[in-house]
Amino acid sequence: MEKQGGIVTSNLLGSASRLLRKCLFSILSFGPMPTHIAFIMDGNRRYAKKRSIKQGVGHRDGFTTLTSNLKYCYEMGVKYVTVYAFSIDNFKRDSSEVRFLMDLMKEKIDELLKQDSVINRYGARVNFWGNLDLLSEPVRSAAKELMASTASNKGPVLSVCVAYTSADEIMHAVQEVCRERRERLQREHGRVNGMGNETDSDVSVADLEQHFYTAGCPDPDIVIRTSGETRLSNFLLWQSTNSHLQNPVRLWPEFSLRHLIWAILEYQRVYSYLEDTRNLSKKNE
Repeated sequence: MEKQGGIVTSNLLGSASRLLRKCLFSILSFGPMPTHIAFIMDGNRRYAKKRSIKQGVGHRDGFTTLTSNLKYCYEMGVKYVTVYAFSIDNFKRDSSEVRFLMDLMKEKIDELLKQDSVINRYGARVNFWGNLDLLSEPVRSAAKELMASTASNKGPVLSVCVAYTSADEIMHAVQEVCRERRERLQREHGRVNGMGNETDSDVSVADLEQHFYTAGCPDPDIVIRTSGETRLSNFLLWQSTNSHLQNPVRLWPEFSLRHLIWAILEYQRVYSYLEDTRNLSKKNE
């Protein structure tokens, strides 16, 4: 009987919380809403150190924060969420830490595959952006499985930057453009070194953008790096040219609904300026 009462109370609190969020998001929607929010989830290790807990607990709490903020974003109508989960530079960390993070990533991807996960609840599509060949085989296979299982979903989009840096993305795009040019010249002239048109060597901005990992995804309206850091750390450098950059001092596991709402309000405050900047950039292209 006591257990049933606890379940009823929990359900009532959950319903009240959802109703409150719905009211808050309705008020927010009177202003311009972002289509795409990108997060640099910084501060998991400092969070663990600050609380004198195991480092792994900080990363696990960080994943809980991610699922909560995904839910909030999807409820308020944000179509695209991108997160910086693991940089190529992170492979330089202690091998035991890298191994732990790979194991944790595999565990969390498996959780997202479950029917009751936030991904399936909202019909979200998942991308993994980066040099996936650098990942351990179990993580790479799990990532590919999650992408395949959500590929036909029509809901919001979660993109996870893993084994990623912006420099690597740009290099990859250039390599892909060059590979396509070589293959085209081979088809047209029968040899790779054949003389083509003068424009064969021209590479446009559009050529590069079509080969970015982010192709087909709008640039982020807001880039949020938690823990007060002001560096982008090689994250979406090309795509964030006209994004609103925010650096809340809260460590990532501490980033809650109120911080997300404040981020939206800050974006709305400078929206006119951002639009003017974007329009000017388009004119200069």
